[in-house]
Amino acid sequence: MSLTPAALDDSRARLWRVEIADTLRLAWPMALTQLGQVAMLTTDLMLIGRLGEVPLAAAALGHTVLFAVFVIGMGLTSAVAPLAAQAYGAREPRQVRRALRVGLQLSLFVGLPCSIALLWAETVLIGLGQAPDAAKLAARYLQGMAWCMVPAWMFIAVRGFMGAVKRPEPALWITLVAIPMNGLIAYGLVTGSLGFPRLEIIGAGIATTVVNLFMCAAGFFIVVTQRPFRKYRPLGRFWRSDALVMRQLLVVGLPISGGFLLEFGLFAAAALLMGTIGPAALAAHQIALQVAAALFMIPFGISMAATVRVGHAVGRKDAAAAGRAGWAAIGLGAVAMAAMALVVIAVRHAIPALFLGPAAAESEAARLAASLLLLGAGFAVFDGVQTVAAGALRGFNDTRMPLLFSLFSYWAIGFASSWLLAFRFGLGAQGIWVGLSLGLAAYAALLVARFRVLTRSGSLPAVTTA
Repeated sequence: MSLTPAALDDSRARLWRVEIADTLRLAWPMALTQLGQVAMLTTDLMLIGRLGEVPLAAAALGHTVLFAVFVIGMGLTSAVAPLAAQAYGAREPRQVRRALRVGLQLSLFVGLPCSIALLWAETVLIGLGQAPDAAKLAARYLQGMAWCMVPAWMFIAVRGFMGAVKRPEPALWITLVAIPMNGLIAYGLVTGSLGFPRLEIIGAGIATTVVNLFMCAAGFFIVVTQRPFRKYRPLGRFWRSDALVMRQLLVVGLPISGGFLLEFGLFAAAALLMGTIGPAALAAHQIALQVAAALFMIPFGISMAATVRVGHAVGRKDAAAAGRAGWAAIGLGAVAMAAMALVVIAVRHAIPALFLGPAAAESEAARLAASLLLLGAGFAVFDGVQTVAAGALRGFNDTRMPLLFSLFSYWAIGFASSWLLAFRFGLGAQGIWVGLSLGLAAYAALLVARFRVLTRSGSLPAVTTA
């Protein structure tokens, strides 16, 4: 018996409603977990900002160096989520465990040498033309923060595993505990309160490392002892080599790392350009970027949900469901970021005081930050669309073409236009942000077009089960 056109339309509408509801159910704890991560970093910057514009600018430089290294492992461990989600959709629990195990191994093997390399940050920054005093302060910050990478990468892998088996809430619970813990430890070490020694900027870095160690340990405890995670025996045979899954994770994860590196490299280059304009411009850039980063966590959570939802559909060989999952997530990301951008525009003059203190609310850095936040409205919407589209493509294991798109969009368009607008056309800090927005807009358009091509073709990647 065939359905009438009205019944078919109702059936399709029901499928879309279910997809949107399932995506939201998966995305909200992921988004809040990401917001919690940014809340901890924002707390650190607020405390450092009380020390003055120069320490805040130095923290911005420190983050620039840290993230240039951090994104390497972030991309590799992010590949755990699509591989585990596809295995879950294909009902292959052994493959879910293998994806997590390889992600944890890479976190350790890549993270230790990277952490040691960060101890030479001062030499790198001076070589890039930064002021010696700012470079020295940034290096001090990194002395405490460099060791957070291995536990942070491991927590990303564990969080990806939790999301892949449709139980992302424990990662949120851990983060909610970590936020006040980080605030108290950072406050004590930066200011010398609560019985802690006064370490100023390095104290914020030490607090970050301590809290990441706690989050990693808590994540391990939950996946080993709690249902449904423990049935996968997630840490079983941890040191066992697995060349097949290692290769698969590298094939998917290295392009993700490359894309992240190109993206963070663009923002690092923007920070360096801001540094040549002056400390006030660099501090304003860091404030506006921190707000943008906080907003970014909402679509990033939706992006992670898109990876899982698309991955589940790919695992069970349902091409139509994979396309529906991706488009639903992209629409949700665009709507969410448009709403948040309007809120930021409304309160843009009050935000800089949160970082610089009420006394500095009328400073040059505060005024410039407010203008960058206004420009960041369009920036935020494009950023939201691109990150959700990229997450949907990861569910297909499609990461190499987005890497090429990011090279073109971020550097041929984003960086080139930032430099031209800032220095050739005399727009200064505002010109840099207009250029960043142009690069993000181009990247978002290319990713959406790529997803459209894949969903129309109906082809699906194979799931490794050997």
